[in-house]
Amino acid sequence: MRKEYDYVIVGAGSAGCVLAYRLSAKPDLKVLVLEAGEPEQGLYHKAPAAFPKLFKGPSDWAFYTAPQPELNGRELYWPRGKALGGSSSINAMIVIRGNPRDYDDWQQPGWSFAEVLPYFKRLEAHPLGPSEYHGDRGPLHVEERKYTNPLTHAFIEAARQWGLPRNDDFNGATQEGVGLFHVNQKNGARHSAASAYLRPALPRPNLDVQTGARAHRILWEGARAVGVEYRHQGQLWQVRASRGVIVSSGAVQSPQLLMLSGIGLAEHLKSHGLEVRQDLPVGQNLWDHLALPVIWHCKAPVSLDKAETLAHILRYLLTQRGPFVSNVAEAGAFVRTRPQAPAPDLQFHFGPAFFSNHGFDREEGHFFTIGPTLVAPQSRGWIGLRSADPEDAPLIQPHYLREPADLEVLRAGMELAREIVAQKAFDAYRGQPHARQAGVQSAAEMVAYIRQHAQTLYHPAGTCSMGQVVDEHLKVYGTENLFVVDASVMPGVVRGNTNIPTLMVAERAADLLLGV
Repeated sequence: MRKEYDYVIVGAGSAGCVLAYRLSAKPDLKVLVLEAGEPEQGLYHKAPAAFPKLFKGPSDWAFYTAPQPELNGRELYWPRGKALGGSSSINAMIVIRGNPRDYDDWQQPGWSFAEVLPYFKRLEAHPLGPSEYHGDRGPLHVEERKYTNPLTHAFIEAARQWGLPRNDDFNGATQEGVGLFHVNQKNGARHSAASAYLRPALPRPNLDVQTGARAHRILWEGARAVGVEYRHQGQLWQVRASRGVIVSSGAVQSPQLLMLSGIGLAEHLKSHGLEVRQDLPVGQNLWDHLALPVIWHCKAPVSLDKAETLAHILRYLLTQRGPFVSNVAEAGAFVRTRPQAPAPDLQFHFGPAFFSNHGFDREEGHFFTIGPTLVAPQSRGWIGLRSADPEDAPLIQPHYLREPADLEVLRAGMELAREIVAQKAFDAYRGQPHARQAGVQSAAEMVAYIRQHAQTLYHPAGTCSMGQVVDEHLKVYGTENLFVVDASVMPGVVRGNTNIPTLMVAERAADLLLGV
């Protein structure tokens, strides 16, 4: 490894992988990526249906929130990827861009939907492309999944019977409706940011990747970021960056690194004995999507609950087909719970299995799960330092459901889930609601159910927002050569899963850095 590079990228998650690929394509630029985790490896990283097996393992930071007053004081588990590929290496691979209105509402120069659409198209190799909405030559492979459970088809038909329109492309002309999710898979295997972007770039002589490297602080000369101090194999090392330090550690750890380096709310930094370099609202504006598992017994033995058999595993290993190709959340829908809502405020995730508590809860039998998901939350929280020790996990306070309107959307989602399951298409499969839902009928009982069972859908963002912490070029205010590129720069809610929007942010950031 060199002692000095043009760019040092902190974090090899979705954004970091894109930046490594795009910046190192210029042979005269020397690029280093620092990643605390290790490479993806093994069946669980490859087989889509196995993603819950990665939670709380070596590839997961396994954070927990502060106690949530509106969720019965529960501390919610937050999986965050700790591997090359970051959270794209442990997620459910759902390809969603969000609603066009989301980007227009950011009101940031260069970030309207019309301006970011070319980057969405550039990043993907899509089975429906090329078209007005899609590209077919990008690094990330998108598939129409090679396995779909019969329960998923029943869900789509039942939603249509209820009155939702069929939508075969949530990233096309309209977001609303019900349909199958497209997934970032290639030949039936997970196609993470590491697989799509980083691995093809590794042979380049101007790109270095250091795994097992935990960033501690940014190095300064005045207001200019000149490098990074990090721990590797028990020792502290320093590396210099002549053109820029790019923080791509995600919505939890990017603000943590900035604060440890003197950029944040002055009072908060002083309380931990840290020098204040820039007084900025780092860590504020945290938003996340909250989901609710609503579960039924399935009368027919067709769910994924019994899919983990030797025969299915062998079939997957030999053919990359069968139930292990499922990403569990096979289909979904986007709806407005209020007619006056400017865009969908609720997303459904349908899984043909028992899925609760991130897959850790298991029960005998066959089930299916609908997950109403709050995708336009009004509640906002924050990320803060627990201490000045870079190895300490940060404080995570999402303030879930602090705004009553969020609770009402989830309650309406639970009602709608029940109405969909009551349709004729589910007659052959619909058993009794799961025991935990017994007696849950009134609005008050539904609210109590939500407070006890709602969980994160792993979409934190907004903690280094454009217009507050970084400018439209993603440079940190009041500094030189310091950039943040990941989901933390999103000023507002993206209605849907956040991995693809994060890739888009990094694609555009690469052009901004290269002056394209």
